[in-house]
Amino acid sequence: MIGALQHRGPDGIRIEEQAAAALAHARLSIIDLEGGWQPLHAAGATVIGNGEIYNYVELARDHDLGEVLATGSDFEPLLHLYAREGEAAFDRLRGMYALCLVGADGRTWLARDPFGIKPLYVMEHAGGLAFASEPRAFFAARAMQRSLDEGAARELLDLNYVLGQRTAFQGLRRLAPGEVAEVRDGRIVSGRRRPSLPFMGRVASEARRVGNSGSSSNLDALAPDFPAPAASPPAPPQKGRDGDLLAHLDAVLEDSVRVHQRSDVPYGLFLSGGIDSAAIATLMARLNSRPVTAFTCGFEAAGAADERTQAERVARALDLDWRETRFEEADFWRILPQVAWALDDPTADYATLPTYKLAEAAKGTLTVVLTGEGGDELFAGYGRYRRALRPAWLGGRPAEPRGARAEVLTAWRAAARPPLPGLTPLQQAQWADIATWLPNDLLLKLDRCLMAHGLEGRTPFLDPQVAAFAWPLPDWFKVRGGYGKWILRKWLERACPAAAPWAKKQGFTVPVDAWIAPRAEDIAGRIGQVEAVRRLVGEDEAAARMRTSGAQRWPLLFFAVWALIHLEEAAPADALSAIVGQI
Repeated sequence: MIGALQHRGPDGIRIEEQAAAALAHARLSIIDLEGGWQPLHAAGATVIGNGEIYNYVELARDHDLGEVLATGSDFEPLLHLYAREGEAAFDRLRGMYALCLVGADGRTWLARDPFGIKPLYVMEHAGGLAFASEPRAFFAARAMQRSLDEGAARELLDLNYVLGQRTAFQGLRRLAPGEVAEVRDGRIVSGRRRPSLPFMGRVASEARRVGNSGSSSNLDALAPDFPAPAASPPAPPQKGRDGDLLAHLDAVLEDSVRVHQRSDVPYGLFLSGGIDSAAIATLMARLNSRPVTAFTCGFEAAGAADERTQAERVARALDLDWRETRFEEADFWRILPQVAWALDDPTADYATLPTYKLAEAAKGTLTVVLTGEGGDELFAGYGRYRRALRPAWLGGRPAEPRGARAEVLTAWRAAARPPLPGLTPLQQAQWADIATWLPNDLLLKLDRCLMAHGLEGRTPFLDPQVAAFAWPLPDWFKVRGGYGKWILRKWLERACPAAAPWAKKQGFTVPVDAWIAPRAEDIAGRIGQVEAVRRLVGEDEAAARMRTSGAQRWPLLFFAVWALIHLEEAAPADALSAIVGQI
């Protein structure tokens, strides 16, 4: 199992047998390069984990752990806190992680961070329970069959991702974001969810009351009741003026970027032409004395949106060490099967392609990469949010996936339903993405495409302190004058004018159909021969889609290549040639 995950931890493997468990860890060395090897032992407990606990410094300081810590590992303070507090220790963590902890009290836990930034898969079988960071580990050990979950595959073709805890494989599930599950005698016996926004119910009614009047006089009343795992950010503004609020946002974002930079190895960022990555770049430039390394990907294709010009403008203004990489048609056909291999838990988001290329370019220069995922969801940046707020006669429509089959749309609505009443329509749309699209598409894409190259992706927007600031903001501070992310744009207007925060959004597209179309006829003759495609779509329908539908060509082609690799065990290059022919 651990050998199948060595790309995630190329620096070495450790395996340990205990009385009732076997634990294995493939390490990507980032913090305490010498002493941070896992399984890690302290206070009679053992932990293995993937990810980073960013507030490990504050945990050690605030709980007087300095004299008992034997390493500088970010995971060691958790073991000492668990010895003191038990399960409550998990609520103190500020970070991205998937972990297994075996306590001195004989209890065993699996836990995943509240936003689902890091993955964790579990399967129960006759001999007990197995868990891993990627599904491929179970297949490498022949622990389960490669059986397609057809319902999940239909969600993939309609939504580009699979909903909830199910995966594309029968008998394998994801641990839910925020889930803390106890394992006893090889079975999950109890569990609870820690919502990524645990304060949302309390603030929703107040946010609606203050809401859309544009007044911010009661913003201090919206201060969330969130467990503060690290040094608390500055208190919310008392007078509620826009300037006070912007100063508070500045402090919260700077604090998040500061802790997300904690690393003993080189770090940098992926810089697009958008305002989220520009915001991260602005703060990294402020916090570092040397130029920060930033990578940008641009497309060499007619009519493709190319963000390099705007990214370069920001990079020059911030004195970044800016490096561009180009994505051409040859890259598309080369990278497609590699991405399909990396995404053993699939997402058909075409943004996986440039993300993979960026990781490929950054490997050898960086080990840690900061990115802008989460900014749109927390600060309301998507156009579908604004459309959801308009009346129908002005073109408004619900922020729901379009074109999905009835059963898939029903499943999506169930997964997207807020756990508590009282949210504004905007908050409902934000929550739908936080519960569905964010963990199962965007964060899955980031994890797989970077870890395939032994890189760690970090997301400063998806931080409990940032969420505690952003979520309860009245709608007026998120959407105003036709702009989403209003307050973030207003802050960036001052912090980095070169980011052009009020410019018309260019939109992010990858010209996949322009590259597929010339080969569509050849692909149409072969794609229906893939068993999974034939079962789900039918041979004739698959051929028709490839010949006539630009919108459906890419997800169907991706699924066919993915199915050959992960269901029929074809080599990535062979899977592509079986469908496309010689490139």
